Amino acid sequence: MIGAAHVANALAARGIEPDARQREAIDALVALVASIAPSGGNGGERASSLPARRRQGVYCHGLPGRGKSVVVDTVFDMAACRKRRLHFHEFLREMNRRLVSEPRGDDRLGSVSRQWLDGTQLLCFDEFHVHDIADAFLLGRFLDTAISLGTRIVLTSNYAPQGLLPDPEFHERFLPTIEQIERAFIVIHFDGARDYRFGGEHAQAQRFFAPLDASTEGALRQLFLRYEGDEALRPTTLSAAGRPLNARAAGAALLWANFEALCVASRSHLDYLDLAEQWHGLILDRVRAEWLTRAPVLQRLVWLVDILYDRKRALFIACDQPVETALADLAGAHDLSRTLSRLAEMRSSTYRHALDAANFATQQQKVRGA
Repeated sequence: MIGAAHVANALAARGIEPDARQREAIDALVALVASIAPSGGNGGERASSLPARRRQGVYCHGLPGRGKSVVVDTVFDMAACRKRRLHFHEFLREMNRRLVSEPRGDDRLGSVSRQWLDGTQLLCFDEFHVHDIADAFLLGRFLDTAISLGTRIVLTSNYAPQGLLPDPEFHERFLPTIEQIERAFIVIHFDGARDYRFGGEHAQAQRFFAPLDASTEGALRQLFLRYEGDEALRPTTLSAAGRPLNARAAGAALLWANFEALCVASRSHLDYLDLAEQWHGLILDRVRAEWLTRAPVLQRLVWLVDILYDRKRALFIACDQPVETALADLAGAHDLSRTLSRLAEMRSSTYRHALDAANFATQQQKVRGA
């Protein structure tokens, strides 16, 4: 059985000393995992039979970089049960795919939700948010179903429950779901003053480049060649969620594409999920600050960074000015503060991405083959 001391020791091994709110979350998460029945059903007891203090979920919210995900992921990794963790965009894609093939009926959302949840005892949503009324209806019915099945749920968010679906035109329609979250979940506010992603040392090998000049072009070429061979260094057209994408180059693990093709063009989070599943890293080239002032373009960059970060993909950026400067004081996209926080970590030496892991595995195979 997991204990709070086990979690604290695992965090200490990563140089993290939990603050008061993080310790509160650890205690709540450990108790939640302990409430899962060792066998049978989704989560054992149904919500109506739970004692008042044993809630069915834990909702961790706060500003970016306050340690929500690292605490939740540490407990999640230790939990010995049938569990599932996924990012919000990935969940929406899966649900919509199932809905397309689900026969017509009085409660298609409930039926698809039950199928999706079948066998899951512990469910973790990272970066839970609601900005769209259609997503709100889907999530409301899904949470109804999960709670009725007794599934234990962990949500991390930059928003307090009352801050979900902030659009005043639709917020009131989401209040029943917000009230259900407040009843069924222990809500913990990560209110630390420090964003842990800022202030770290930059990675030894440069990841963000500016300006867009011959030096940057040469550095990107050498970066691509470091992971891929000369034969992959040529323009190509590939598929992203079934739609063509013109790329500078595409190897086995690293994709090199221009910002205009990826974010200025009209694309969705589905494109970025597909790319993150095909490649371990992305060179995002020729970013221009003037494009970032356009709200749809900025929102696509937010989606792209979210998805790459969640999948621990490598990200290299070439911009006409330092990307943090280009993004400073912009408006027009949801969750931009989270993007800035994540970019700070993604350029740091502490960010361990899948591209280097894949490259190491390839080198080991070559050594064994020799």
